[in-house]
Amino acid sequence: MGGTNHTAVTEFIFLGFPGTPSLQRMLFMMFLTVYLLSLVANTLIIVIVLMDPTLQTPMYIFLGNLSFLEIWYTTTTVPKLLATLLSKAVTISVASCITQYYFFFSMGATECILLAMMAYDRYVAICNPLRYSLLMSLQICLRCSAGSWIGGFIAPLPPTILITHLNFCGPQKINHFFCDSDPIFKLSCSDTFLVEAVGYTCSSVVILSSFLLTMSSYSNIVVTIIRLSSREARKKTFSTCASHLTVVTIYYGTIIFTYVRPPSKYNFTIGKMVSVFYCVITPLVNPLIYTLRNKDVKNAFRKFLQQKRFLLFRSRQEF
Repeated sequence: MGGTNHTAVTEFIFLGFPGTPSLQRMLFMMFLTVYLLSLVANTLIIVIVLMDPTLQTPMYIFLGNLSFLEIWYTTTTVPKLLATLLSKAVTISVASCITQYYFFFSMGATECILLAMMAYDRYVAICNPLRYSLLMSLQICLRCSAGSWIGGFIAPLPPTILITHLNFCGPQKINHFFCDSDPIFKLSCSDTFLVEAVGYTCSSVVILSSFLLTMSSYSNIVVTIIRLSSREARKKTFSTCASHLTVVTIYYGTIIFTYVRPPSKYNFTIGKMVSVFYCVITPLVNPLIYTLRNKDVKNAFRKFLQQKRFLLFRSRQEF
């Protein structure tokens, strides 16, 4: 340990959210409900997209990928969050903490890229409808989806590898409900300048590049919508894009606030509160926003329910 008298830390303790027992129970029930609804909603979208042939198009393949991602993204952090609300001492080993860090940022980077791909898909569909089948064929869609996952899992590798070389020698309390970057850096007794610089550079490049591509796509969409001659067509198209922009604003707004800023500006209390939006709320909002006004998904859902009712009725008759 470089000649110091520090004792090496083998595990961390999450501090979570402070508060009275009644407040902790209330937060637990609220977060548990949102988490379960998120799992059900995203799983349902995946099932519908896989079962309905009419939804085997780039738009819904991206949506299915996003729903699959959200299930794992929220599962990376929420179980520990729920545990901190039930127990006063929730621990995690240093190796598990670094693993959680890697998967959390991998999922986050993948979501940024996927949202950019979905925005580009809508841009091509609305602004270049005659060339849509050429520019966004099923093969290109699958390549973009695979590229999003590969790029997302590569991006956090450099800082994660550097974190494994850090020494942790106390205090061992993480002022958060998951292993986020700043709380981990604060617990290290090594020089964290390099890992912080690499981590924030990787985060900024992924977040800002995907955000700019997303906003560029929607800016062109808005211009195209304004030029539409039909008022009904403008209303319908803008309604769809407005709901998508809601998701983008919530997600990018919170992660830019958290990860695209100088490390010295980090506030642990505010950081935990903001983290709830992109760790807990956004994974539920995404499937609702992207499907709430979508007639194709609604029709597919009705067909899915009718099939289930028919199979249930038939099984009862046979019984």
